[in-house]
Amino acid sequence: MTSTPSADPKKMHLATALLHAGGPDGGVTPAATMVPVYQTSAFQQESAERLEGIFHNTQPGYCYTRVGNPTVSSFERRMAAIEGGVGALACASGMAATFNTIMGLCQAGDELVASSCLYGGTIELFEDLERMGVTVRRVNEVTPAELEGAVTDRTRLVFAETISNPRLGVLDVPAIAAWCHERRLPLVVDNTVASPYLCRPLELGADIVVESTSKYVNGGGNAISGIIVDSGRFSWDAERYPALAKWRKMGPFALLARLRNGLWRDTGACLAPWTAFLNCVGLETLDVRMERACDNALRLATWLCDSGLVSEVGYPGLPDAPDHELAARQFGGRYGALMTFRAGSRERAFKFVNSVRYAYRASNIGDVKTLVLHPDSTIFADNTPDERMLAGVFEDSIRVSVGIEDAGDLIEDFRQALS
Repeated sequence: MTSTPSADPKKMHLATALLHAGGPDGGVTPAATMVPVYQTSAFQQESAERLEGIFHNTQPGYCYTRVGNPTVSSFERRMAAIEGGVGALACASGMAATFNTIMGLCQAGDELVASSCLYGGTIELFEDLERMGVTVRRVNEVTPAELEGAVTDRTRLVFAETISNPRLGVLDVPAIAAWCHERRLPLVVDNTVASPYLCRPLELGADIVVESTSKYVNGGGNAISGIIVDSGRFSWDAERYPALAKWRKMGPFALLARLRNGLWRDTGACLAPWTAFLNCVGLETLDVRMERACDNALRLATWLCDSGLVSEVGYPGLPDAPDHELAARQFGGRYGALMTFRAGSRERAFKFVNSVRYAYRASNIGDVKTLVLHPDSTIFADNTPDERMLAGVFEDSIRVSVGIEDAGDLIEDFRQALS
């Protein structure tokens, strides 16, 4: 049986690319409409010579699932095609993706510049990096003016989120990418909150995308995973990035080759085959899920603003949001499914969380079900008061990951919980 050639994802709309980019199964088994789950630890080869070739990267193939697996490869190929990269590396979590990207480029004595307005877990990771000898210089806003005062000759990358979690600030990707490239620095963007539905940062000039695919890509709240997607465009100087020196022969695949054959492999950050399969299933409905969730979020945020029951509703789709114009221009009229509001007091915030009927009290985002959370007492519990303030987290803050329920039901649920 012959396979149908895969069409160019650049010529597809997103809804079509989610189903067909990289082949129906990522090009692993062309006869299948969905990739099989290769739930095996190791792969037998027909000869010692063949196995040697695989180990030395002179022949294609699989030897051990910690290094590569057909089901995981399918997910990687599809994510690379959708994000517009030359390749991708699937990881056990979004945090693993972030750690491997940074440490794949940095060593003790190096520095990176990052926004202070980040997910709390990323901020805690930066504290671990500091103990490893990598200095993290933080800026309140990722703008050329603030970056100018933070970058030194030891800086190796700039890190930011497309939409910050939970402050919901929007990164001007083209402007910051251009600024970084003038200084021969790569821009690494965490695209978790936006997802490829709202934004594909590599197309806007970013060099590397990391993402917690546990969230909107998976969509069902049934797996933990992450992805690194490399544009392949950045020229890695051997003096500034010595860990990549031996891999420069791989051209645009230098970083991915360095990770797959070193840090990522050695730290065991691989993705389980079954998780990769669940992500492939979830990926195919990203477009329709996000369309509904974004519409619901806009309706809910608008109602909250008009209700008089809460204060400081945070959502980029609101006309008076600080980054509304940038979000409209960069995201094409959609604004995401994450929003925040302030309940007035910690006691009232807890009362709201305890009173919702349809929304789940959970720390995830990107589920098809609406999730509510009090960030100050949970995901930012280990952060300092200054870090919380910069991230837009206060004692009365509520974060809402809006799902695909009926918007009218969600509004009524929030009305009764706040009343």
